[in-house]
Amino acid sequence: METDFCNVDGARRLKQRIEEYWKDKGYNVDVKLIEAPFVAAMRSARTDVRSDMVNGFPRKGRTENDNSGRFRENG
Repeated sequence: METDFCNVDGARRLKQRIEEYWKDKGYNVDVKLIEAPFVAAMRSARTDVRSDMVNGFPRKGRTENDNSGRFRENG
């Protein structure tokens, strides 16, 4: 099955997949859809998917609901 992530529907699906993936791992990421104008090279308009992630990873720490125990205070 081929999916076009550049059109509006594909971009929405990709946005949802990214948000759900990182939410399941305990992170909140900000993903936005930006509609771009017609691009002659592509011969179509496109929808960009942009986020606050860096190199594909969340910038912010885990959510408050993180129960992994990785960062316990001494005491």
